[in-house]
Amino acid sequence: MTFSRSGGLAARNFRPCLPQNRLRIRSTLPPLLSRRFHASSLLWGIKSQVLKDVGEGITEVQIIQWYVEEGAHIEEWKPLCQYQSDKAVDDITSRYEGVIKKLHFETDDTVPTGRALCDIEVADGKYPDENPPHESRAAPSEPTPAPEVPATTQAVESSPITPPPTNVLDETPKTKHASLAVPAVRGLLKSHGVNILEVNGTGKDGRVMKEDVLNFVAQRDSPTAPTSVPAPVSGSPDTRQSEATVNLTPIQSQMFKTMTKSLNIPHFLYADELKVNDISAIRKKLASDKRDPTKITFLPFVVKAVSQALTEFPILNSKVDVTDPAKPKLVMRAKHNIGIAMDTPNGLIVPNIKDVASRSIFDIAAEIARLSALGNAGKLTPADLSGGTITVSNIGNIGGTYVAPVLVPTEVAILGVGKSRTVPVFDEDGQVTRGDMVNFSWSADHRVIDGATMARMGNRVKDLVESPELMLLNLR
Repeated sequence: MTFSRSGGLAARNFRPCLPQNRLRIRSTLPPLLSRRFHASSLLWGIKSQVLKDVGEGITEVQIIQWYVEEGAHIEEWKPLCQYQSDKAVDDITSRYEGVIKKLHFETDDTVPTGRALCDIEVADGKYPDENPPHESRAAPSEPTPAPEVPATTQAVESSPITPPPTNVLDETPKTKHASLAVPAVRGLLKSHGVNILEVNGTGKDGRVMKEDVLNFVAQRDSPTAPTSVPAPVSGSPDTRQSEATVNLTPIQSQMFKTMTKSLNIPHFLYADELKVNDISAIRKKLASDKRDPTKITFLPFVVKAVSQALTEFPILNSKVDVTDPAKPKLVMRAKHNIGIAMDTPNGLIVPNIKDVASRSIFDIAAEIARLSALGNAGKLTPADLSGGTITVSNIGNIGGTYVAPVLVPTEVAILGVGKSRTVPVFDEDGQVTRGDMVNFSWSADHRVIDGATMARMGNRVKDLVESPELMLLNLR
């Protein structure tokens, strides 16, 4: 009797797992199991956009501006944000289509490669599961047991709501003046506690320059009333020193690292003086030709001469591979990607002209103009800056007769060009004539380049520059 009654009770209390009972069954699960079930469903709906390796040994970038905000919809391959690396400014595009759920970094933050930039909610099953959401700024050292959550709370966890942040300063640029400010200026603004909207930009298109920030700080901090600091004694100079600490810009940071590595290389310096009267005459003829408005400077002739000389001395287009310090090797490179050192508002950068051997002097001049415009606007891409094989640094356009250039670690030679000057010289008949003279200074990696090779290379470039008609013999 008891058996049948309990069996009957068991039968009467049995309920099939119908849809209306799912919530009740879930609420009776252990808290840890419930949270795991919830996290698994969330994993399939959230994808993390990870900062991939941008090349050239760059391990971190700085966010300049976001093109999206949390809650906004983003399409696949549309720009997410603009970043500045140690070498260039570029955009990062979205790998997924969906809704931005979380931005892990803010404007001006530095992001290491491999970290998640943002989380994007995507349609279930649209993208195969690749990686779980990545950590953003800091990850916990060990998992923390989940606390018990009431059933009513668990039932609404499937649609999480992020509470609005409190007491957080919104640093998102709100005007074009803020978006045009370079990272170095924004770093200066942060260090002095200045809101960029309060500064009147004097640069192009309202760009806020360093001088604008410094002038604003000087006016802000100027005393309006006598202070308690004792004034210096009349007639004696004020010897009090004022100091301010500012962080290096990304370009300065890269230059610091690169030049530190360069000084581990034994440099060999070779200098010579060149007479460039013939090139000066050619440039004057081209300038008077109204049919071609292209302005040809001295630099394209030098770049072409270096390329033609490299065909005779290919070792100077190589790089040293010290992956195995016990067995160093030379990597010979066929194409002449000649770097051009440029002075820009953001600092010194070295984009390169690809495959100079296949370009005419007009093509080289146009490419230099293009790279210069991008450099001044801060829009050079990693492709413009990567892959250089030898560098030409024309310090003469600023001033200075002599220069001792420092090697780039991935190259074995660099040419420094001084300022052109007019001096009296003797011609072949012993008569005093006008001479347009320029100093060329070569630096070479003395671990693999000997003095004789560097001198022969320099002499060949000298012949081509002093007699530019010789370049015609090798043009294709």
